Amino acid sequence: MLAVPAATVNAHQSLGKTATIPGMAIPDPLLDILVCPVSHEPLRPLEKRRLKALNQRIDSGDVQYVDHSDVTETARDALITRDDKVIYLVFDGIPVLLPDRGIGTTQFTDPL
Repeated sequence: MLAVPAATVNAHQSLGKTATIPGMAIPDPLLDILVCPVSHEPLRPLEKRRLKALNQRIDSGDVQYVDHSDVTETARDALITRDDKVIYLVFDGIPVLLPDRGIGTTQFTDPL
């Protein structure tokens, strides 16, 4: 898991605009260095509309992690790779950036 200490965030506030994820504020330069642990593709916040669609699919039991285990817990926030291929859930303001905890978007027949 990746935790962004408040002191680090505060020290970087002056670097630029801030992308807001409830529970954590990530300055754009810091968000720019967050990457998928497998592909190293940059990450960005998943839009609320798409997060809602993902959570509905999780509630219906239709979502699996890349290790093929079921995703059972909905999230208030998520990050997605800029190429839209992998989603990482954010719990309590902490992105879970583990290779086996990515959610591949190719499993969805209808896009989020």
